[in-house]
Amino acid sequence: MERIKTNLESVSGRIYGRSDERINPSDSGRIRRNCRKVFRIHKRMQSMFRHSLTTSETWKSLPWKQFQKNLFRLQKRVYKAVQVGDKRKARSLQKLILKSQAAKLLAIRQVTQLNAGKKTAGIDGKKSLTFEERFTLAIELTKHHTNWKHQGLRQIPIPKKDGTMRMLKVPTIADRAWQCLAKFALEPAHEATFHARSYGFRTGRSAHDAQKNLFQNLRSNSNGIDKRVIELDIEKCFDRINHSTIMDNLIAPSGLKLGIFRCLKAGTNIGFPEQGTPQGGVVSPLLANIALNGIESIHKYKDKSGAIKEPSIRYADDMVIILRPEDDAEAILNRISEFLAERGMKVSERKTKITATTDGFDFLGWHSKVQKNGKFRCIPSVENYKAFLKKVKHIVNNSNYGATEKAKKLAPVVRGWRNYHRYCKMDGSRNSLYFIESRAFKVFNKEKKQNRYTSKTLLNKAFPSVPYSENKHINVKGEKSPYDGDISYWSERKSKLYDMATSKAIKKQNRKCVACGLTFIGEEKVHLHHADGNHDNWDKKNLVAIHESCHDYVHMSSRGKVVAIHEPCQSDPSTGKRVI
Repeated sequence: MERIKTNLESVSGRIYGRSDERINPSDSGRIRRNCRKVFRIHKRMQSMFRHSLTTSETWKSLPWKQFQKNLFRLQKRVYKAVQVGDKRKARSLQKLILKSQAAKLLAIRQVTQLNAGKKTAGIDGKKSLTFEERFTLAIELTKHHTNWKHQGLRQIPIPKKDGTMRMLKVPTIADRAWQCLAKFALEPAHEATFHARSYGFRTGRSAHDAQKNLFQNLRSNSNGIDKRVIELDIEKCFDRINHSTIMDNLIAPSGLKLGIFRCLKAGTNIGFPEQGTPQGGVVSPLLANIALNGIESIHKYKDKSGAIKEPSIRYADDMVIILRPEDDAEAILNRISEFLAERGMKVSERKTKITATTDGFDFLGWHSKVQKNGKFRCIPSVENYKAFLKKVKHIVNNSNYGATEKAKKLAPVVRGWRNYHRYCKMDGSRNSLYFIESRAFKVFNKEKKQNRYTSKTLLNKAFPSVPYSENKHINVKGEKSPYDGDISYWSERKSKLYDMATSKAIKKQNRKCVACGLTFIGEEKVHLHHADGNHDNWDKKNLVAIHESCHDYVHMSSRGKVVAIHEPCQSDPSTGKRVI
C-alpha cells in the first residue's frame, strides 16, 4: 500500500511540480482547468487506496455498471453524430471518451481481465498486471492519452496453411490498453459508415451472418444453380495496407490520429515503412476494416423491381462475390484490383478463383455448394474437419491423461466445433463424429478403473450434443449496430446466441445480468453461475446468467485472491455443457 501511494505521489509531483512552482492565477485559464481536473482524479485515486483494506477490493468495488453506462451513452452520441454527417461534433465527443476515467478503467479491465490473449507478454515480458499496477496505468493514460508513444512489438512466428510463416506482433499491456481506449472512441464513428455486408470483427455480427447471406443469394428461389462465385484473396492484406489510406479515412481528433499513426509505425516491416498494420494489436482489425470499407459496393446491379443489389460478402480480408450468368468477371476483378492498388494491396492471382456454384467452394471453414436439384447445401470443409480431427486425436491418444481428464479436455473442443457448424447439414457418419466417438470409447474402456458404463458416461461428457438447424440463422437487420440504442433488439439477439441452460437463464432474467443489472448487449461473454456455490447442483433455480467480469468479482474473496477465475466448474451431467 505504501508503494502505491509513493507511485501516486511521484506521478503527482511530475504533473504539478512543487508547491512553490505551481501555476499562479495570472496563467492561462485552460492550463489551470486541466491541472485542476488531473488533481481531482489524483485525489480520487488516493481516496480509493486510503479507504480500502486491499487494492483488489478497491478494484472490485469500482462502479463498473455506471462506467459502462457512461461510456455507452457517449458512444451512442458519436454514432448518431456521424450518421447525420456532423463529424465535428463526433470528434468532440471522441475527445470526451478519451478523457473519460470510466473508459480508461474499462479499457484496462478489458485487456487485463477479459480478452482471450490477456496472458500474452509484450516486448517488456509482462504477462499480467497487479491491481496496483492497473491503477498506476490509469494515471498514465490520463496524462498521455493524446500523446501516447508505443513501445516495440514482440514478434511471434505462426505457421500458415501453405507452409509459410506469419509474424504475430504483440504490443505491451500498456499499449494494448491505450489501443482499447482508442477503439472505444473510433468504433462507433466507423460503425455508422461500414457496409451492411461486412461481417468480420464487428460488434453484433458474426460468421453465421455471412453464411446466411450466402444461402439467401444461392438458394433455389434465387436461381443459385446458374450463378458463379469469385473467391477473392488479398495478398498479405495486413502487411500491405497503406498508412495514408487509413489516416485519410480515420474519423478522429488530432491527438488520437497521432497515437494511431505511431501505432502503425511501430509494426512496420523491413522494406515497407509506409505499409502494414500489426497483427496482434487490439485496434488492428478495426483499421483493416476502415481501409477495405467500400470494396463490397464495387459489384452491384438492379433487379427486376429496380432495387439495387450488392451480392458481395466480406469477412475481414476474406471475400466472395456472387455473379449472375451475364456478369463480366474479368471487369469486376479489374475494378477490385484498382481499388486495392490505391490502398497498397493487390489480388493474389494464385489463390483467387472463379468457381461455378455447382462445383462448390470453401469460405470461412464451410464448403458451400448448389446441388443438381437447385438446393443450397453447406457442410464443414475438408480442411476445417482435418484440423478439428487433429486436435481430437492429440487429446484421445495422449498417454499423459486419464479418461476423466481426456473427457474434460475434449468437451470444449467438440462443443465449439459443433456450435460453429450448427447451421450446416450435420448428418452422416463424418459430421456426426460417429467413428471418432467409437475410437474414444475404446480408449476410455481400456483403462482398469473404467467399465463400459462409466466409459459411456465419460463419452457423453466428452462429446456433448448440440442441436443443429440447417440455414435457420436470423441475420442482422440491414445496417443496424449495437450503438444505435435499440437495446431490446440487441438483447433479444444476444439471448439467441446461447442454448440449453444459459438461454433459459437469460430469458428468465429478462436478458439482464443478476449481478450488475445491465442488459446483455455487448461482446462480453455470458457465464452460468451456481447461486449456492455447489457445482453439482444443476437445478434450473440454482443457475443464473451473469457477465464474465461480474462472475470474476463474485468469485473474488475478501482477501483479494481470485478463486476459479476463467476456469470451468464441472460439466452438466445431462448435456456436458461447461459452466464457469
